[in-house]
Amino acid sequence: MSLFVKFWGTRGSIPTPGPATSRYGGNTACVEIRTDEALLICDGGTGLRELGQELLQRAGGAPIEGHLLFSHPHWDHIQGFPFFTPAYQPANTFTIYGFKAGDQRIFQLLSGQMRSDYFPVDFSELSATIRAAELPEGRGQIRDVAVRALPQLHPGGSWAFAFESQGRKVVYATDHELDLLLPDRDASLRDPHAPRQLPDELVEFVRGADLLVADGQYTDDEYRRKIGWGHPRATTCVDLAIAAGVKQLAITHHDPMQTDTDVERKIYACRARAVLRASDLVVFAAREGVELKLA
Repeated sequence: MSLFVKFWGTRGSIPTPGPATSRYGGNTACVEIRTDEALLICDGGTGLRELGQELLQRAGGAPIEGHLLFSHPHWDHIQGFPFFTPAYQPANTFTIYGFKAGDQRIFQLLSGQMRSDYFPVDFSELSATIRAAELPEGRGQIRDVAVRALPQLHPGGSWAFAFESQGRKVVYATDHELDLLLPDRDASLRDPHAPRQLPDELVEFVRGADLLVADGQYTDDEYRRKIGWGHPRATTCVDLAIAAGVKQLAITHHDPMQTDTDVERKIYACRARAVLRASDLVVFAAREGVELKLA
């Protein structure tokens, strides 16, 4: 019995195809989490299209049941949905979740982006069963996976998700400007080597994760010019992971201006920070097509 995590889209803001991004990928946010009983999809950026093709191959004609959890409805997190081929096949069923009572905002926005003003195929033409559901109070059970949601700091709001199944825990936390939560943010900007203290509620939400998939869009230098844009320094994610006792940290939502070499420099800085903090945290860059087995 295992829990699998596969990265289908690791880029933030806008797709960035081309030779400079071929190693880590140019598709926008999409992560698959799979257990013996459940298929969960975090975000539906352009990576969702390729995930859909693989799901059809795996199913071999059998019905597909999937559960879609969107951190928020900015374009880079929903723009792959109209190209998700399994949604066009009548045998399949997909549930789209809200995280408060009566919350069907994501469901409505997904259908709205397929109006004729934006897309040639209407949402009503999707043949699969696509339904809205809620996780009241931001928690619930999806098949064999316990799910919790936590609101994050991002323009328009966003959600982090914690998944627990078979003794393993994965946290997906993208589009969260962690640095604005620091009580000593200005001091940490002056001295980037100083430890950064994150809120207790967030640390406890992440606590003990086998894998934290976190938005680390900016380097320390880039963040100085992007304060308030909704994304953190990658090195701040390292401090969160260390405080929460995380085993592995996958930095994702790479900035569209970062080449593969830039991403690698960013990860080197994160690893150096973990060493500075005397931590054995494993830090790596999320890369399209990579699948992890948490056994």
